[in-house]
Amino acid sequence: MKCAVFHDYFGAVGGGEKVALVIAQALDADIITTDTDCLEKFGCNIPVMSLGETPKIPPIKQTTAVNRFSSCDFSDEYDFFIFSGNWAHHASDKHHPNLWYCHTPVRAFYDLYQILLQRQSYLRRQAFRLWVYRHRRLDQQAVSHIDKIVTNSQNTLGRIKRYYQRDAVIIYPPVDTSQFSCREYGDYWLSVNRLYPEKRIELQIEAFREMPDERLVIVGGYALGDHAKNYALRLYENLPANVEIRGEITSEELSELYATCKGFVTTALDEDFGMTPVEAMASGKPVVAVREGGYKESVVDGVTGFLVDADVPSLVKAMRVVSKNPEQYRKACIQRSRLFDICFFKEKIKDQVRSLLE
Repeated sequence: MKCAVFHDYFGAVGGGEKVALVIAQALDADIITTDTDCLEKFGCNIPVMSLGETPKIPPIKQTTAVNRFSSCDFSDEYDFFIFSGNWAHHASDKHHPNLWYCHTPVRAFYDLYQILLQRQSYLRRQAFRLWVYRHRRLDQQAVSHIDKIVTNSQNTLGRIKRYYQRDAVIIYPPVDTSQFSCREYGDYWLSVNRLYPEKRIELQIEAFREMPDERLVIVGGYALGDHAKNYALRLYENLPANVEIRGEITSEELSELYATCKGFVTTALDEDFGMTPVEAMASGKPVVAVREGGYKESVVDGVTGFLVDADVPSLVKAMRVVSKNPEQYRKACIQRSRLFDICFFKEKIKDQVRSLLE
């Protein structure tokens, strides 16, 4: 059986990109995408076909991706199709049998629509309304052609039921726990996220402004054309001396940071699932996360770290507690991370493909 994995674009290193690559590895599949900017950072040898680069101007970037996927046709070249991301499933009409690994329904269309709308100037707000009205309908149409939906968490399943009136199978995202280790509990905290407003990285920065005796290293970048550039630039302004933003780094460099950090902090708004807390726990490091979204499915409050309110005092209080003895969480963290290991993910994806074919 010959499989193809369609993924939006490889414009920045993130959880969605990692999942798409693991699915392709599990099924010995080719990848069909648009932008390939960050592929070399993964060091993979999977065959990749680009439908063409997208313009780096939102929402032209997203609209171009929709058009590229909806107009392509590989129906005679493959036996099974998997879609990953927010735009790749627009190829679903012509490509069956298929499965969509839904990281989340497009948040700008649904649960974050009002928040994003209010961020716009008056003229941009009107344009945003029109764009969402048009593309939300196209999104719903594309989903109607999906044979089976698999998703990454109970949290995202709730969105799928609410906005698509569809059910889905939950398969937690894969973490190769064998690639992570704990060498020491160093003198810094780690944060790994794309530099997007929804990650609320400013909360982390302000928390460490209140803790000048602690250090924070922030890792992550952003894809051009994803409404993130201005936010990222604001983060770099007026950074306290104890906070460092390193941008995107290699997987080897990231594993080294996990291995030697004191703990991990993450603050995303209603995160779909979040692979980085699992990576941190696989490194034996306690996690301080906001009590929202997928974090409630991975972090065990008081055992592998703490779940706290999304405000600076709560973050500071939890990190102060962890800093007293971060090593005490090591065993529980490593045990917890193994529940999300890559081996389980690959077998469950194969099972879903087999069941759909049968």
